[in-house]
Amino acid sequence: MKKCDRCQGEGYLVVGQRPCPNCEGTGKSESISLGESRASDIDDLLSRGSAQCSVCKGTGNLPVTEACQACAGLGREYLCLVCGARLTAKAELCEHCSQAPLVYVLDPACDTGDLVVGDLYQGKVSGLASFGAFVDLNGDLRGLAHNKYLKSRPEVGDTIYVRVRSIAPNGNIELEPVEVGKCHILTLEKDLSVSKAKDLSQMMGKLVCLKGEVIQVKQTGGPTIFTIADESGVVSCAAFERAGVRAYAEIDSDMVVKIVGEASTRNGQIQVEIRSMKQLFGGEATEVRNEIEQSIDRRAEPADPPLLVESDIMTRLRPRMRAVAKEIRRAIFKSRPIVLRHHADADGISSAVAVESAILPLIREVGGPDAEYFSYRRAPSKAPFYELEDVTKDLTYALEDQSRHGQKMPLVVLMDNGSTEEDVPAMKQAQVYGLEMLVVDHHHPNDVVDQYLIAHVNPAQEGGDFGITTGMLGVEIARMINPDVGEKVIHLAAISAVGDRSEAKEAARYIKLVEDRFKTEDLKRIALALDYEAFWLRFNEGRGLINDILCLGRLDRHRRIVDLLCEQANAAIEDQLRASLGNVKSTKLPNGIIMNVLDVENFAHKFTFPPPGKTSGEVHDRMCQKFAGKPVVTIGYGPDFAVLRSRGVGMNIPQMVKELMAEIPNGGVSGGGHLVVGSIKFVGGMRKDVLAKLAEKISACPVDEVIPVKVPAEAMA
Repeated sequence: MKKCDRCQGEGYLVVGQRPCPNCEGTGKSESISLGESRASDIDDLLSRGSAQCSVCKGTGNLPVTEACQACAGLGREYLCLVCGARLTAKAELCEHCSQAPLVYVLDPACDTGDLVVGDLYQGKVSGLASFGAFVDLNGDLRGLAHNKYLKSRPEVGDTIYVRVRSIAPNGNIELEPVEVGKCHILTLEKDLSVSKAKDLSQMMGKLVCLKGEVIQVKQTGGPTIFTIADESGVVSCAAFERAGVRAYAEIDSDMVVKIVGEASTRNGQIQVEIRSMKQLFGGEATEVRNEIEQSIDRRAEPADPPLLVESDIMTRLRPRMRAVAKEIRRAIFKSRPIVLRHHADADGISSAVAVESAILPLIREVGGPDAEYFSYRRAPSKAPFYELEDVTKDLTYALEDQSRHGQKMPLVVLMDNGSTEEDVPAMKQAQVYGLEMLVVDHHHPNDVVDQYLIAHVNPAQEGGDFGITTGMLGVEIARMINPDVGEKVIHLAAISAVGDRSEAKEAARYIKLVEDRFKTEDLKRIALALDYEAFWLRFNEGRGLINDILCLGRLDRHRRIVDLLCEQANAAIEDQLRASLGNVKSTKLPNGIIMNVLDVENFAHKFTFPPPGKTSGEVHDRMCQKFAGKPVVTIGYGPDFAVLRSRGVGMNIPQMVKELMAEIPNGGVSGGGHLVVGSIKFVGGMRKDVLAKLAEKISACPVDEVIPVKVPAEAMA
C-alpha cells in the first residue's frame, strides 16, 4: 500500500511540544543508578556533571502528536482490492465487497511461500489418481485434493476452486475443493521489492522483480529476448514459450512492464529468466517512466573539459556542443540506435571517427559487447549534404529493425553535412517517420534546417567560418561524450585541418598539439590516404581500414597502408593531370580574376580516382601556382554539374545558386557548399546558359587585395 504523503507512513503528525515530565524540561537526570547504567552514561556524567534524561534524550521536550486525518492514523493508503474504495481500517476489502468470497489466481512467479492456509485459489485439474485429483495452481505449484474432499469426480482440464488446508514441510499441498458461487477473482502477484538492473550482479540465483521500459524485443531460435531499461541501466530478460515461438506476444517495445524472474548469467552477461511479465498502466507506468527519464537525464549530462586550444568561436559554441553531446549520451543510455552520417572526405571521416571512438565504449558498457552491432551504424555520404539516397537507406534499415526486433527509430547524427538548404528534402522525409537529427557541420548554414533538428552546431552561428573544421568540433564533442578518449583522438582534429586546408588560427594550434607525433607532411599524407580509400569504399564505413589509416590501431600497419595508398593516389592524380591540364582554358575577366575552365566529362578519366571534384581541386592548385599572387577561379564542369574552387575572390556560392535559380527558372539549378568552394547542379540542356550566367556573376565578384590561401579542399562532385 502507498505511504501517506502527509505523515510519511507514521500515522500521526507532530503539532507541538511539551516539557518532559521526567526532567521537568532540563534535559538532565537528577540521579543515576551506577549499577544499571551503561558506560556511555557514566562517561556523560563525568564529563557533563549530570546524566542525560533517558526520556527526552536531553532535549527537555517531548513532541505533541495527533492522528493524521489524511490516512485516519493508518500511515498507509488502504484500498479495497476489488472496487478500489478507500478503507478506514487495515483490511483488504470494503464492507460491500467482503460479502462475497475472494478467490486468488496465482501469478506464474508465485511459490508455496505466497500461499496462505485457509485462502481460496483457482486451479486446473491436471491429473486423476485412485486416491484423488491433482490440481495445478500455476505452472510450478501442484496440490492434491484427496478423495475424501471430492463430492464428485472432476475431469482433467476442469477449472475448480480450492481451499488450502495445509502445506507440508516437503512442499506437498493439501487442497479441498469448494463451491463458492458468486465471488471476487484477483490475480496474486509475487510480493518482492523492486530491484535495479545495476544491482543484479549481487543477486545471482535469486528471484528478482524489475520495473522498466521495453527497449527491444528479439526473437531467437529458442527464447524471446526482451531488453529492459530502468533508471539504473539495461538488462536482457529471456522468456521461453516454445522453440522459435514469440513469448508474451502482447508485450512490445516502448511498453512499461513489471518482470519477476531469476537472475542468472549467459555468455558472461547478466540475464533474467522471466517467470512472469505484465504491462503497467496509468500512474504506475508514468511513475516508472519519469524515474527512468530523470535518471537518464542526470547520467546523460556531458563532461565539461576545457577546450584543447584557445578559440573564441568554439568557446561561444560550447553550449551547442554540449547539447549535441548530451543528446548522444541520452540515446546511448536509452539503448536507442545511433546512425552516424558524414561526408566521405578527410574532414568528415575524422570528425565521425572521433565521435565513434567516444560512443562505442559506452554502447558496449550499457548494452553488452555485441550491442554495437545492432545499436550503431556509421555511413558515409558521397555528397556534402544529406541526400535522398542517404535517408532512404537509413529509413529502410530502421524500419526493418523496428519490425523484426522492436527497435526504436534511431538518432541520426550528421557530421560535415546537414546545415544547408540541400539537406531539407531528406530531412522532411526523415521527419515523417519520427527520426530525430543532430547536425555538426561547417558548411554555410541556412536557418531553414533548424526546424528539423534537435541540436545544431556550426561555426557560422557564432561569427566563424569553414576554417573551424568539423573534425575540430567532433574531437571536442567526443571529449564531452567520453573524456576517456581524449588522448586517442586529438590528432584527428589536426588531420581534418590539413585535409580541409584550413588557415584558421585554431588549425595551427591543433597541428602544434600533435607535432611530437605527426609532422605536417604526415598529416597531409593521412588526409590524402583517407580521400583515396573513401573513394573506393563508396558507401561502406570500412571501420578497420579507416582506423588503420588514422593510426588508431597498430603503428606498423598504419605506416605501411598510408605509404601504399599515398603512392597509388599520387600516381592516379598525376595520370589525371597529364590528361587534363592541356585542356584547361584560362580567361582573364574584367575584374582581374583568372578564370580557368575544364570539361571534366570529356578531358578527364571517369569512374576512377580522382573524381571530378578532386580533379578540379588539383587543377586549381596548379593554376594558383601558375598565376601566383592573382585571384583565381577554377570551374570543372560536366553534362549537368559544375565544381567551383577559388582563391582571392569574394564569392558567395550559396547566394549565386539562389540567383541562378531565379534568373534561369527552367535550368533546374541547385547546389551550394562553402562561400568560396562549392558545386552546382543543373539540367544538361541548360548547361551553356547556366555556365554563361555563372561567369557573369564571377566577373562581378570583388577581389581581395591580399590573396589568402584559405580554401577547404573538399572533393565535391
